[in-house]
Amino acid sequence: MSSKPFSRRRALSIGLGSAASLFLTGAMAHGTSEPRRGDPPCSPGPSPTTSGVHVFSKHLQWLDYDGMAQVAAEIGFDGVDLTVRPGGHVLPERAEEDLPKAVEAIKKAGLQPLMMTTAINDPDDPLTESILKTAGALGIRYYRMGYYRYRNDTPVETTLKEIQPKVRDLAALNAQFGIAGSYQNHAGNGYVGAPLWDLYLLFKDLDPRWIGSQYDIRHATVEGGTFWPTTLRLLAPHVNTLVAKDFLWARDEGKWRTENCPLGEGMVDWPRYFSVLDREKIATPFSLHLEYPIGGAEHGNRKLSADKDVVIKAMRRDLSTLKNWLKQRSL
Repeated sequence: MSSKPFSRRRALSIGLGSAASLFLTGAMAHGTSEPRRGDPPCSPGPSPTTSGVHVFSKHLQWLDYDGMAQVAAEIGFDGVDLTVRPGGHVLPERAEEDLPKAVEAIKKAGLQPLMMTTAINDPDDPLTESILKTAGALGIRYYRMGYYRYRNDTPVETTLKEIQPKVRDLAALNAQFGIAGSYQNHAGNGYVGAPLWDLYLLFKDLDPRWIGSQYDIRHATVEGGTFWPTTLRLLAPHVNTLVAKDFLWARDEGKWRTENCPLGEGMVDWPRYFSVLDREKIATPFSLHLEYPIGGAEHGNRKLSADKDVVIKAMRRDLSTLKNWLKQRSL
C-alpha cells in the first residue's frame, strides 16, 4: 500500500496542535483560563499600562542599534517595533547575526523588544523560518506580516483561497517558535485587509494566539469612514497589536488625497476609538507611526534632511498625546 510523503505543511499542522495543547496545559496548571485579546503567546496578557507604546523603528533608521534604542528610551517609549525587512534596521538575510545585536541594544536601553515589522507572508520562503526562530528565541512576541494583494485578473474569492493555506501554515510556524503574526490593514486599492472583513475570513478558524490583526485605525478610517467600529468589533477576538497614526483629507489639483498629520489633528475619532477598544477589552501593544514630514524619517531615510531635533520633538509630542489617552482608559 502506497503512502503520501510526510509534508512540511502536515508536520506544521501537527505541531500547531501540539503547541496549543501544551499552552492550554500550562494555563490550567497556573490557574488561568483562556487568554485575553492581545495576549502574547505563552505569557501573561499585557495590561493597558504594561503593554506600552513602541516606536516604529523605521523613523529611527538614521541611527544604529544603540543610538536608536537610546533615543527611544530618552523620549519615553516602552519598546521598539523593530524593522526586520528589506531596507530595515535588520536585513532579513542577516537576521540570525544582526537581530540579537539589535535586541541586546533595545534591552540595554531598558526597553521591551516585543515587536518587529517584517515582509514575511510565505511559510515556504527560505528566510521565514530562520527569522521567526531567531526572533522567538530572543523574546519578540509579535511580528507584522508582509502584505497580500488582490489581482484584477483573479476573482477576489480565488485570491483569498490561495492565501488561506499560507496563513494557516504561518500560524503553525508561529506556534512552533512562540511568536504571533500580526497583519496590518493597509488602505489602498488591491490590498488584502483594506476592507477588513477579508481578514476576518482568513483568521476566523485559526488560533488567535498565533496569528491575527494589527489594527490600524488610520487606514480603517480611510477605507471605512464612520463604519470602522463595526469592523473593529468583528475583528476584536483576533486583534493582537495596534497602530496609532492620523490623517486628513486634502484637495490637490482637483483630486482628493490623504495627508498624514500628528495624532489628534486629523480625521480619526480617537474618543470613539478608545471607547470601542475598552468595550471589546482590547489591550495590546501600540506601535506609534509618524508618517507626516519629519526630515525624511517618515520614509525611513538613513540620512535626515532636517535637524534630528525635529524628529525627536515630533515623537515626544505624539507619544505624550497617545499616553495621555491611554491613561484615561477604563480597562
